[in-house]
Amino acid sequence: MKNKVNVLVGTSKGGFIFESDAARKKWQVSDIQFKSWNVMHIQMDPRNQRFHAATDHFVYGPTTHYSDDFGKTWTQARQVPTITRASKSGRPASTVDEAFRSESGENIKDKPEKMIKVWNITPGRADEPNVLYAGAQPASLFISKDCGETWTLNEPLFDHPHRGNWGPGAGGLTLHTILLDPMNPNRMYIAVSAAGCYRTDDDGVTWSPYNKNVHACFRPDEFPEYGQCVHKMTMHPSNPNVLFQQNHCGVYRSDNAGADWIDIGEGQLPARFGFPIAVHPTEPKTIYIVLEESDEYRMSVDGKFSVWRSQDAGESWTRMSKGLPDKAHLVVLREAMATDTFEDAGIYVGTNTGQLFYSRDSGDNWELMADFLPPIQSVEAAVV
Repeated sequence: MKNKVNVLVGTSKGGFIFESDAARKKWQVSDIQFKSWNVMHIQMDPRNQRFHAATDHFVYGPTTHYSDDFGKTWTQARQVPTITRASKSGRPASTVDEAFRSESGENIKDKPEKMIKVWNITPGRADEPNVLYAGAQPASLFISKDCGETWTLNEPLFDHPHRGNWGPGAGGLTLHTILLDPMNPNRMYIAVSAAGCYRTDDDGVTWSPYNKNVHACFRPDEFPEYGQCVHKMTMHPSNPNVLFQQNHCGVYRSDNAGADWIDIGEGQLPARFGFPIAVHPTEPKTIYIVLEESDEYRMSVDGKFSVWRSQDAGESWTRMSKGLPDKAHLVVLREAMATDTFEDAGIYVGTNTGQLFYSRDSGDNWELMADFLPPIQSVEAAVV
């Protein structure tokens, strides 16, 4: 019987692990993990309960770590994610420093592209033992086939012909979302800010843009093939052809594996800008978002911090705020919303001013779990 919940929180000054029983009423918090390091993401692999952390340091640079004792001790990856490209002509493999690409992909000889940080670590499918995926900045996808000991760059995506036209969002040119189709082992989605959604149907050999009908309100060509600023994407594993995304320019749903997208916010929501999106663990049509006034005024809509919930895949929305501060100008970053796996789901939301809120009843009521943390960059929940 699963009776323990861990909430894994990454902040700009380290990580925290909150623990409770299944009632989720009282929480204990660990000592700070990776003190003074920037922790972008902490994730538990449900296949073996190993914790993985994406970290970086202004002196030591980006790396990943793993823990087999629920965060009591950590081991650094033997070979960290590095933008290294295999030789195409019999010469030794070279780093991208020799490829002379800027962060936006332009061929600028005096501005080489270097690894900046890992944003997201995603466990592989149930039938992919030891496989992990990682998204990084500048936009790149890595795979590990040894439980996070070593990482290899996916070169077809890194060398994609569109790359020279991708533009960095405010957080840089970042691959922040990885979605694995649980029913099709060759299909995967990634999202890049600001390039949009790309899909592979041949296990990463080729990648195609899937952004039809997604608005790029900041561009003169408002519905381009690619160049949209996806903030976060999600799916429910029981229905992988239905995708949801929170975008710079709205909230969208695709009912056909990304082939086209439907605007599910227009006329329903008071704003079109926000970052996180999550799906209920047992109700595939129930989704959660947090909105901000606009890309110019990045604060709570009407000065009242809220979570919006839809229980019909975005056809209608309800503003959920019971227990949340009604006079607060808060921001939630793209990785800082998560759900646990209980039927009466726990929903967890962290702010960039250090508050961690949670609901024990699928969003109806909210409580404060922690305050005065460093800026929260990611939240994940693990039930063991």
